[in-house]
Amino acid sequence: MAASSSRFAIIALSLTYALYFGQLGVITPYLGVFLDGRGFTSVEIGELFAVITLARIIGPSLWAGVADRTGKILFILRLGSGLTVLSFIGVFWAYSFWYLTLVMGLMMMFWTAVLPQLEVLTLQTIEGDSKRYGRIRLWGSIGFIVLTVLVGKALDFFSTDAPIYASMLVLIGLFISSLTLTQPQNLKPKAAVAVRILPFLRDKVALLFLLSNALLQLSFGAYYGFFALYMRDLGYSGMQTGLLIALGVTVEVGIFLVAQRLISRFGVWRLMVFCLLATGLRWLVLGTLADMFWLVFFSQFIHALSFGLNHSTSMHFIHHYFPTQIHGRIQAAYISLAFGLGGAVGNYAAGLLWQQGAGSMLTFSAAGACAAAGGLVLLLVTPQQMDKRGES
Repeated sequence: MAASSSRFAIIALSLTYALYFGQLGVITPYLGVFLDGRGFTSVEIGELFAVITLARIIGPSLWAGVADRTGKILFILRLGSGLTVLSFIGVFWAYSFWYLTLVMGLMMMFWTAVLPQLEVLTLQTIEGDSKRYGRIRLWGSIGFIVLTVLVGKALDFFSTDAPIYASMLVLIGLFISSLTLTQPQNLKPKAAVAVRILPFLRDKVALLFLLSNALLQLSFGAYYGFFALYMRDLGYSGMQTGLLIALGVTVEVGIFLVAQRLISRFGVWRLMVFCLLATGLRWLVLGTLADMFWLVFFSQFIHALSFGLNHSTSMHFIHHYFPTQIHGRIQAAYISLAFGLGGAVGNYAAGLLWQQGAGSMLTFSAAGACAAAGGLVLLLVTPQQMDKRGES
């Protein structure tokens, strides 16, 4: 009975990851296409991306603080999923810049309740086993791949509103999936053991870890906001664009399966530096040689490092470097500062530099410099410093 229950919990977690990242597979590549279809300029697209991304700064800390103190991880995950669906409905009637920004900002605020709690729930369920985490998390990549290809193909036949309809269906599925999850018995409220997070965030290693990830996510601004539009302007079809994006995520699957072995062999520091420098090369290739299909094809393989391996390594670092009592809040800080602040600055800067496609080379070159800077930042610490608590 226990084995059957554990198997169901793993399946439910895997399905939830598939739907969560499937939604990202719709919104992340194609929101720019949707906004362009509604007449927004590249500057407005960058600004809207930046504003809604800022919700990632406030949301994760708010939700994680409540979760860590009450232990109600699952309730908050379900609440966030449900409110995301309700707020997203407004997109169908949003045509003005500020109204659409408000709707998307609210949606993102509720959306940020999902992933940190899902990650903590998963790590607690598998008791910190990085190998099992990788196998569950790879279903997120599979969900992303499937939805990206399907919506890319849909754009060849339907209007630029297609991503919004697809997103609505996926979000409803995510909420239903959250109802199938169970909370492990070992998850208890943390109020009895008050651990302040600020002293840990002042730690040099933790600060540089967060800064390097913020620079990495800043570099993704051009890719997330304008890659699909960039490919369209270069003459690629919606299906080709979807397959290229899906290729980048497909290679994640293999990385997630071997991530723990790579971490054990090379350590957190070496892998993160390598991932960041390789990402810099990726953006440089996209900015200068994107008219050559085989080079774009090659650059998408680097996504396994840009996100897949770097994220797995970051999760390992968080889970082993910090006390268990603050894992949720550290996850929130990681998402807020890296994906939130870094992502918002990157989106805004990309919108300013893009200039309706005329500034594509400059935008991707700047992105490459940011990613490389993130790798160089980690040279200020040693491998031993980042791995010193790795066995705890």
